[in-house]
Amino acid sequence: MAEMLLPASQQRRVKAMTAAADSAGRAAVPLLLCALLAPGGAYVLDDSDGLGREFDGIGGVSGGGPNFGASLHILKVEIGGDGQTTDGTEPSHMHYALDENYFRGYEWWLMKEAKKRNPNITLIGLPWSFPGWLGKGFNWPYVNLQLTAYYVVTWIVGAKRYHDLDIDYIGIWNERPYNVNYIKVLRKMLNYQGLQQVKIIASDSLWESISASMLLDAELLKAIDVIGAHYPGTHTVKDAQLTGKKLWSSEDFSTLNSDTGAGCWGRILNQNYINGYMTSTIAWNLVASYYEQLPYGRCGLMTAQEPWSGHYVVESPVWVSAHTTQFTQPGWYYLKTVGHLEKGGSYVALTDGLGNLTIIIETMSHKHSKCIRPFLPYFNVSQQFATFILKGSFSKIPELQVWYTKLGKSSERFLFKQLDSLWLLDSIGNFTLELQEDELFTLTTLTTGRKGSYPLPPKSQPFPSTYKDDFDVDYPFFSEAPNFADQTGVFEYFTNTEDPGEHRFTLRQVLNQRPITWAADASNTITIIGDYDWTNLTIKCDVYIETPDTGGVFIAGRVNKGGVLIRSARGIFFWIFANGSYRVTGDLAGWIIYALGHVEVTAKKWYTLTLTIRGGFASGMLNDKSLWTDIPVNFPKNGWAAIGTHSFEFAQFDNFYVEATS
Repeated sequence: MAEMLLPASQQRRVKAMTAAADSAGRAAVPLLLCALLAPGGAYVLDDSDGLGREFDGIGGVSGGGPNFGASLHILKVEIGGDGQTTDGTEPSHMHYALDENYFRGYEWWLMKEAKKRNPNITLIGLPWSFPGWLGKGFNWPYVNLQLTAYYVVTWIVGAKRYHDLDIDYIGIWNERPYNVNYIKVLRKMLNYQGLQQVKIIASDSLWESISASMLLDAELLKAIDVIGAHYPGTHTVKDAQLTGKKLWSSEDFSTLNSDTGAGCWGRILNQNYINGYMTSTIAWNLVASYYEQLPYGRCGLMTAQEPWSGHYVVESPVWVSAHTTQFTQPGWYYLKTVGHLEKGGSYVALTDGLGNLTIIIETMSHKHSKCIRPFLPYFNVSQQFATFILKGSFSKIPELQVWYTKLGKSSERFLFKQLDSLWLLDSIGNFTLELQEDELFTLTTLTTGRKGSYPLPPKSQPFPSTYKDDFDVDYPFFSEAPNFADQTGVFEYFTNTEDPGEHRFTLRQVLNQRPITWAADASNTITIIGDYDWTNLTIKCDVYIETPDTGGVFIAGRVNKGGVLIRSARGIFFWIFANGSYRVTGDLAGWIIYALGHVEVTAKKWYTLTLTIRGGFASGMLNDKSLWTDIPVNFPKNGWAAIGTHSFEFAQFDNFYVEATS
């Protein structure tokens, strides 16, 4: 084979020296040329002494098909638990003990779409919150270990039964306390249900406590397959390594998907293994598909936050992912010979054991690779020449494909660009790269890399200034209405089988008890919609209180907070209550009272509320008759529209309408 390729080697050497510079301003050139230009470090890549740890894949939290775009290996999804989990709530498959529905929410759809693109994608499920009935009055999922394990196992079984989805890993409780006995009960119940292949990952928090517990408890050690830590800063601890278990950064990144975010992602994808032996890194989050002004706006590998326009942006972290994901697969192995570069940056190398080799080199600078957490100690990266020496089974590799990314100034910026291949036959398996700051190189024997193309996205558009929804959907594809973002509580399409009239199809708040919370959910339920920049607007909605005496509902405008901050949301809230009263407040919690009074309102009857906000004044109508007028409202100046309930209670909404003006 080598003898057949030799006649072309001289031409290849010339192309390797020149074409890369022409196409990307950077050159991948043979050793003998660069050795004359500048001194640099030498790095041996060798499998003669065995291999490092098995690679488990790169993923995203909510994946992508092989050799196109991000090509993720792992999709981690939330097991909806009815509670706020950063930017909204996701519905549980069991709101109540005798209630099971495996078609709520979007995670089932997302997992199936991921499987279409990559049939081998690894699926992980993890609870953030839990439905309230599991706590039996306590905000704690471990009151009845068997019951909570049963709840989680039903989700796994339902995934298979209703969607033909095989869940590969299951977690305990995201970033919250674990319970040793619960983990053991869960393992036994999985085995009893014939789910021995489903592995347990714990504890999705810090390394220290769970790894120490495992070293002291042989049964626990056997029950857990992977130790997962969040935002580890590329480092593990000794106890975690002593367990002999796989170590994953099971949630990382969480950074604005700018080029700095891409630099963060590129740095930790390499250094999580080099510094901490982590064989998988999973980004929070997969796609930024929530209102940008919610917490952690645009902290996804890509952005798709305008379902009304269809606009999306394939951000630079997608292409940084591709440098690793397109040229490796779970089941490959890291080489033992990986590490840091002399003048900053790092390199890893992986092999499938069948002769293929992939090398990923990053030179992310401190300034342009800060993640949102943890604190990043200062380091320096500077221009350097790096010589790589291929030994062992790699010494006879004739050619490496070269992929290149440069982050930073637009005039120098390239994302996942294929350069001319590097020919090695004449250099005895050695090559040298000139490396600048904020670069990524992938050099690989694989020829299947592909940047891929996609249609030009529709233009970005603001949320429609006039919007209405009558919720008249008989068989909804999703349980949630489009564009509404539940912040506390769960709002679902509902069919009134006993109402053949105008309100047969409605939107219903379906929780009557507080969930076992992960975040500081509000005491009220609320779902937001619209444009955060809205200032002057009219909101109109039909409302139906189901709870006599104590029930209440509201419509609102200029709502200024959501997500984990929802308890402190300000805005203009117009409430009516089943006890025959109304109230106007400047906050969701109801502490700031602008007006109150009596009104003829009861439960089990439809009413129409209208809220008009103009400049510094607001007015309200009940059934199209003025109820209160020109109340001064100086803060907030802008925000979303919203509907909701006074407490965790059943209530319905219909014929929602909003009109915003300048």
